[in-house]
Amino acid sequence: MPLDPEIRSALTLPAVCAPMFLVSNPALVGEACKAGLIGGLPRQNVRTMEQFEQWLVDLRADLDAHADANPGARIGPLAVNLATQFPPDVLEAHLDLLDRYGVRIVISATGNPTELIKRSHDHGKLVYCDVTSVRFAEKAAAAGADGLTCIGAGGGGHSGTVSHLALVPRIREIFDGTVIMAGAVTTGAAVRAAEVLGADLAYMGTRFIATQESGAKPEHKQMLVDGNATGLNYTGAISGVPANWLVESMRLVGLDPENLPTPGKAMRHDHLPEHVKPWKNLWSGGQGLELIHDVPTVAELVRRLRAEYVAACEVPDMAEAARLVDEALETSAV
Repeated sequence: MPLDPEIRSALTLPAVCAPMFLVSNPALVGEACKAGLIGGLPRQNVRTMEQFEQWLVDLRADLDAHADANPGARIGPLAVNLATQFPPDVLEAHLDLLDRYGVRIVISATGNPTELIKRSHDHGKLVYCDVTSVRFAEKAAAAGADGLTCIGAGGGGHSGTVSHLALVPRIREIFDGTVIMAGAVTTGAAVRAAEVLGADLAYMGTRFIATQESGAKPEHKQMLVDGNATGLNYTGAISGVPANWLVESMRLVGLDPENLPTPGKAMRHDHLPEHVKPWKNLWSGGQGLELIHDVPTVAELVRRLRAEYVAACEVPDMAEAARLVDEALETSAV
């Protein structure tokens, strides 16, 4: 089953507001869900289990109040990004917490997701895994993933190098679960393009950094508004995982974009100067920043995306267009 009909019926737009380190907070995620998107909440954005539970308490109360005040409104489901490195007892404690607050979707970004998938399935949850290549897709599918987030070239904080035009259709050929297209998805038309390529959902990160509710610093948001793709440096030399980083943010913390330190173990940052903290004062962004020109509220942004998506769906009758082309070719041949 490509996408659970219950999930699709809760959405105003087939899209996910991606879980982003130090950016996704309850305000951003809650507004995304209330606007009818899947809202991704990263567990790693708070230090303690108690803080994380309070986030879930607040989000559930906010979403329930919105549902009561707006009968019939489409409210997107909440998804939580969990680390694959949790010890079994810690992972179970987190899954119990997700059970308590009605979270059905788990997102896995890095590492081997096998144990996370198995235990999440035991709790009746769906697991969507990030993949940047067909090889990684095959591994995640073999481990039992319910969805694959196919990150094509041009993504932000975690990006691949394969064009969406090849990656998404190829993974659709080999995987009959939920396919999500990620990487530089910035407009409603791009969401529709994801469906045309064979995806069920689109994954949107950078566009939601530049919203009023996001936890990103104002300087980060402004760099996205003012910047363009030539101001990005695609490298694994920052966090050990290839990503697109804003060159201006590198220079502001004293790094030379042409001569970056050599990283050690992936996801460790001890090769960087002590004052440089990836995602805290060294920021990423996808190539979709070419189409970011403002910092709206989430509600305003989703209304805009929805209008763009609907316009992209309203194409002329393709069968009739093809018939007219055939007639023109026959006439010219005569």
